[in-house]
Amino acid sequence: MPIRYFVKQLLLPPGILLLILVLAWWLRRSRPRLAGALFVVGVGGFWLMSLPVVVEWSARALEREPALAQSDWATLATRADAIVVLGSGCERGDPAWGSDQPTGTGLERQRYSARLAKASGLPLVTTGGLHYGTPPSEAQLMADSLRDDFGVQVRWKEERSRTTWENAQMTADLLLPQGIKRVVVVTQAWHMPRAVWSFEKAGFEVVAAPVGFLGRDNARPLGGWMPEFKSIWQSGQLLNEAVGQVAYPLFYR
Repeated sequence: MPIRYFVKQLLLPPGILLLILVLAWWLRRSRPRLAGALFVVGVGGFWLMSLPVVVEWSARALEREPALAQSDWATLATRADAIVVLGSGCERGDPAWGSDQPTGTGLERQRYSARLAKASGLPLVTTGGLHYGTPPSEAQLMADSLRDDFGVQVRWKEERSRTTWENAQMTADLLLPQGIKRVVVVTQAWHMPRAVWSFEKAGFEVVAAPVGFLGRDNARPLGGWMPEFKSIWQSGQLLNEAVGQVAYPLFYR
């Protein structure tokens, strides 16, 4: 298991918040004031992460690429040569299917890319390596689902990448030698700026096709100021993305 996984889990919420709360408990007798401050930070962090309104505001700061107008779907072939669907992990050994399956996020991307492919006639590329270190790859899972669930064949599969940067670089290794330099990239709206940056650095001209926007009106009672479990997961995704958008230009040049 890569060290990057452990660092990421411990230094980003909720891992870092749990460590802060444990530290607050440890210091409760020797450093009560510091322990109290740490307790407020830990509990306050969990509370903010649980609020739909915080998810909405955070997503608006990250979702900088506009949605692709449906009136433009049929003419995508004049602007691009292929549609690239980014992987989003997999669900391990789902008993209902008897095998690994794409995540809900992945299915959202697949559904959208299938509609775009049918409307435009562009070929599809799936990208994503071995999420748990064993076959099948994310790219293969998505290709199978696109064929069986959405009636669309995938022409190319990039099955080695583990990160967004590698998605772009290894897709470039696959497509650029064939003269394919213009791609439609399908991923979550909050992830799209980092994906566009990565694919442009890999040598592509990119048409952004974001899906799964979180920055819209949350439509919750009291404006989203009541905590929800789902918001904790969404906040974690957004925080991870914010760190990624800052880190990528520093580490990948």
